[in-house]
Amino acid sequence: MNTNFYEQVYEVARLIPKGRVTSYGAIAKSLGAAKSSRMVGHAMAYAGTAHPKVPAHRVVNSNGLLTGKFHFETPETMAELLFKEGVEVKNDKVVNFKKVFWNPMEEINFED
Repeated sequence: MNTNFYEQVYEVARLIPKGRVTSYGAIAKSLGAAKSSRMVGHAMAYAGTAHPKVPAHRVVNSNGLLTGKFHFETPETMAELLFKEGVEVKNDKVVNFKKVFWNPMEEINFED
């Protein structure tokens, strides 16, 4: 497990605002590792053990699919958490994905 990379992934994921989602690829790209979206997915699989908490339910695949849903307490938990934040999900896919998509490359000031 690449702890340093995982921590970087968690830092970005913690910045995702409530009611918004991002993708594994967008996080990877924001970390300068555009081809590492699968590694971001692996990091999210372990996010439940991270402190402070990581809102892993806000990270979906590039089409808005809840591909990480099996890493939650129940397969429905991810959609339920998103719904509580105002994100509509149908058939395990975020409705209006482009509208609620949060792009870390545009939202994070990497010069700080």
